[in-house]
Amino acid sequence: MFFNILMIIIGFIFLVLGANLLVKGSSNIAKKFHIPEILLGLTIVALGTSMPELFITASSAKKDSYDLIIGNAVGSNLCNILLILGLMAVISPVKIEKEARNFHIPVAIISTILILLMGLGILGNNTSFINWKEGIFLLILFVVYFSYPIVKEFEDILISIKNNSDNAELKKINPFLCFIFIVLGIILLKYGGDLVVDYSTIIAETLNISERVIGLTIVAIGTALPELVTSIVSIIKKDTDLAVGNIIGSCVLNILLILGIGSILTPLEFTPEFIQNLILLCFSTFLLFIFNYIGKKNTITRFKGFVLLSIFIIYMIKLFI
Repeated sequence: MFFNILMIIIGFIFLVLGANLLVKGSSNIAKKFHIPEILLGLTIVALGTSMPELFITASSAKKDSYDLIIGNAVGSNLCNILLILGLMAVISPVKIEKEARNFHIPVAIISTILILLMGLGILGNNTSFINWKEGIFLLILFVVYFSYPIVKEFEDILISIKNNSDNAELKKINPFLCFIFIVLGIILLKYGGDLVVDYSTIIAETLNISERVIGLTIVAIGTALPELVTSIVSIIKKDTDLAVGNIIGSCVLNILLILGIGSILTPLEFTPEFIQNLILLCFSTFLLFIFNYIGKKNTITRFKGFVLLSIFIIYMIKLFI
C-alpha cells in the first residue's frame, strides 16, 4: 500500500511540472505569434491535457472495459465543470470571455445532449449502445469544432504578426524552446496521469469498488488532474483565458473525441446509471452557461464556485452510497 501511495505522489509531481512547462511554452507561443490565449487553451493545451483520457480509452478498449471509457469521459467532464471551475472560482473569480460564452459552452451543452440522446436510443441505432458508425460521426463533429477557432482567428493572427514583427521583446522568445516545453509538459502530464490513475485503481480494486465507480471517480479525477493543475497554474500566472479555454475545450474533446474513438474501438453501452450521470452533466454544463447571466455578468464568482463544488461533493457522496 505504501508503494502505491508513493507512486501516486510521484504522479502528482509529474503533473505539476508538466502543467508548468505546458503553460509556459503555450503562453510564450501565444505571445510570439500573437495567438489569443483562449484559442490556445481550446486547441493545444486542451489536447495536451486530454492525453490521459485518450490513453485510458485505448487501454480500456483492449480489455472491452467500456465502463471505464464512458466513466472516464463523463466523470472527467463533471470534474472539469464542477470541481476544477468551482475550485478556480473559489481561488479567484473567473471571467468568461464572449467567445466562450456564446459559442464554446453552447457547443459543450449540445454535444452532451447529443450523447445523452444516443445513449437513450433516441438518436442513432435506437439502442443504448453507441457503435463505430456513430463514433465516426462524433469524430467528424470534433474535427469541425476543432477547426472553427483556428479558421476564425487566422486572419487576425496574420494581421497581428505583421503589425508586431519588430517588437524586440517578442523576438527574444525562442519558438523551438517553447515547443520543447510543450512536448515535455505533455509527456509529464501523460505519465503523471498514468501513475495517479493506475495506482489509485489498484487501491480501489483492493477495496472492492466497482469498475463503473472507479471510472466515474478515481479514473475521472485522475485524468482530469492535468486540467486541474494546468488551470491553477494558469490562474497563478493570471492566464485565466488559457485556463477557461483549456477546461471548455477539454469537455468538448472528452465527448466528441474520447467517446468517438472509444465507440470505434468497442461498442459503448450506456446503462441507466451512466444516463443519470449524463443528465447531471447536461445540468452542470447548462448551469455554467446560466451563471453568465446571474449575479455578476460573465463571471463565475466565489459563491458560484462554491455552488459548483457543493454539487460535486454531493455527487461523489451519492456515488459511493
